[in-house]
Amino acid sequence: MTEDRAGIDHVILAFAASNNTAGFQPKIPISTIRSEFSNAKVMIAIGGWGDDYGFSPAVASETAMATWALGVAEMLRTTGADGVDIDWEYPGGNGANYKQNPNSGKVREIEGFPKLLGATRQAIGKDKLLSIAVPGLERDMIAFTEQTGPKVWPHVDYINIMSYDLMNRRDNVTKHHTSVAGATKTIENYLRIGVPPEKINIGFASYAKWFTTQGDCGSKPLNCPIVQAEDPVTGKDAGTSGAWTFEDAHMKPINQNQIQTSMDGTCGPEKMAKCSTGCCSQYGNCGTSQEHCMGGCQFAFGSGCQGADVQGSWIRAQANGILDEKEGGMYYFDKKESLFWTWDTPELIKRKFQDIVQTYALGGVMAWSLGEDSYDWSHIKQIAAELSDVGYRKHDVVLNDEENTLTGDYVYGDGHSPDSGVWSEWYKRE
Repeated sequence: MTEDRAGIDHVILAFAASNNTAGFQPKIPISTIRSEFSNAKVMIAIGGWGDDYGFSPAVASETAMATWALGVAEMLRTTGADGVDIDWEYPGGNGANYKQNPNSGKVREIEGFPKLLGATRQAIGKDKLLSIAVPGLERDMIAFTEQTGPKVWPHVDYINIMSYDLMNRRDNVTKHHTSVAGATKTIENYLRIGVPPEKINIGFASYAKWFTTQGDCGSKPLNCPIVQAEDPVTGKDAGTSGAWTFEDAHMKPINQNQIQTSMDGTCGPEKMAKCSTGCCSQYGNCGTSQEHCMGGCQFAFGSGCQGADVQGSWIRAQANGILDEKEGGMYYFDKKESLFWTWDTPELIKRKFQDIVQTYALGGVMAWSLGEDSYDWSHIKQIAAELSDVGYRKHDVVLNDEENTLTGDYVYGDGHSPDSGVWSEWYKRE
């Protein structure tokens, strides 16, 4: 099958740990990736949501920057990868640990970030690719300003803008997570601070997002109050929102007659196995903790789930979704479960190409992620078709190295809580 590969000319494997780049070896060998994507450059992403363990110490001094950069160069040498994508979420603050490590203690990262990129470029040389993943929300663009931007752009080949998760668990009311209007605003924010448009890759999301509302939003599905989605003290995911990928396990109807009892403590639609006792968590493990029984607990594959039946709600969302013509986003409010859904469609991808990629003469696109669109590859195929129509060749996909995404087995989870993620990339979850 080649539907998931058409038009892809860069593949990014996610993620190498930010505090151990030199020792990283991908679970899927680079040679295997090259055989699957023979015309693509293969890169490695460092960091991802929740991993700033190596970034912040790296900008503490010039010596620390040089040492960290040499580790990146060593990783490229030992793996044979063509380049690196720096996915620091986010320099200057607002990351996963923002409650424990407030932004006031991260000010030095703002000036340190471009210096770290400069040291990395010097260490890896001009022949290797260097890209960065940057936030889609203006509130997270702490290190990306008119003053700092010109120090960043010259060091990198591409800027992968995460123009999705524009609604996340830190919001209080419902809105689109990746609408045409929202993505347009994101791109304009970066153009305003001087990003060269030819270096921009706009991001597409291969998943829907859901949020629990405080009450009935039937008369006003958008801008409707949601239940608090993160712990106000720790900042951790409260289990009242999440991401829902476009994979077989989430898209195909479940045949109850084929479900067997789990013999190894794993469960869910991929194995068609049900827990003998307890809940089946959204990540396919049996247990009785709140983490197992809340936040996407799989009702059909266990007992004791609390909260909403997310899978059942998604079936209704697919059948009854509403297009917001003005904003350019799909949404649905499920009154039965008090869930608000927001997602992108192939038709909206086409509109983004017309209204954003072509209008602003962007360099390309990226998608998070390839395996997450494996039900029918409809989003990836639409991207490839649009790239061909407008004469682009760049189409990046990020692959999650934790699972075999070549066959679409990756399940979106923490490491992205709902708001972090593993991508596919370009021309490509807080």
